[in-house]
Amino acid sequence: EPKLNSLFFLTTEDLNKKLDEIKKELFNLKFAASTGTLEKPHRVKELRHTVAKIKTVIRERELNEVKEEAN
Repeated sequence: EPKLNSLFFLTTEDLNKKLDEIKKELFNLKFAASTGTLEKPHRVKELRHTVAKIKTVIRERELNEVKEEAN
């Protein structure tokens, strides 16, 4: 699970790619959970938290852009 400060060094494009990858993995894990073949249940929670971290960084950047445009 990436630390929040390591996400700041990625470009927004890279963050969006990572977000897509994680969402795909999360979908697969949820599918495995529904069929009863999930080996690491804690991984679902980890991925949900990572999605939240990435979305937080992206949103902060959006808000900074708006703030800079206002100045």
